[in-house]
Amino acid sequence: MATVTQPYSGSATQEKPLVNVRNLILALSLYVVFYAWIRWYEGVYGWSAGLDAFAPEFETYWMNFLYTQIVVEIIVASILWGYLWKTRDRNLAAITPREELRRSMTHLIWLTAYATALYFGASFFTEQDATWHQTVVRDTDFTPSHIIEFYLSYPIYIITGFGAFLYAKTRLPYFSQGLSLPYLITVVGPFMILPNVGLNEWGHTFWFMEELFVAPLHYGFVVFGWFALGILGTLIQIFMSFSKLMGKELGEAMDGGQLKI
Repeated sequence: MATVTQPYSGSATQEKPLVNVRNLILALSLYVVFYAWIRWYEGVYGWSAGLDAFAPEFETYWMNFLYTQIVVEIIVASILWGYLWKTRDRNLAAITPREELRRSMTHLIWLTAYATALYFGASFFTEQDATWHQTVVRDTDFTPSHIIEFYLSYPIYIITGFGAFLYAKTRLPYFSQGLSLPYLITVVGPFMILPNVGLNEWGHTFWFMEELFVAPLHYGFVVFGWFALGILGTLIQIFMSFSKLMGKELGEAMDGGQLKI
């Protein structure tokens, strides 16, 4: 059977790729490299300057680190969320199926970044914190492990998660109408771990409970962490929208003469 190639416009070759692999690699590399440096910092100065909260070196290497990261996190969250909202698409009904599909792929990159940040915050550094408490007797709520876990890694995944939510809400027609319950569960649940830190520190201050994950004081971390499983419902919604978009994209390609038959 002969192969006939239909002519197509030159502008099609200049369209943005559906999946920006460079941004995916850049996002993942950013988290991995940053947290590798954080882990090195903690390993070096956690033991040499983080065992006595009343020592001057603790103020130098850890309290200043805490103050700085809180300020930076507020600035980054304000700029990122503000940018996503300021540059929102105000005419979502006019975007083409291909553009919507491209944005959906970018949305998946956001969710991949969120999953990576959530792993480091709610798994890696949280598990490490339990090891720290089983090794060192704390004399402050602001231990080196807590400064990194509660006040660095948790805000980072919260910033990333709400960034992904805002991207979907402001750039994807499927998520622009109403609120996605699975998506809210995915981002709000892990976010609630941060307020739960207040309850946790209050309990440890007044109860002197042993540092065990099975302690009732830690139930909130587990329950809110399980809320991240809402990502399964979110992915179902995303893939359902994919099926419709790819059907429209295929039809446009055939109508526009960009398909080999």
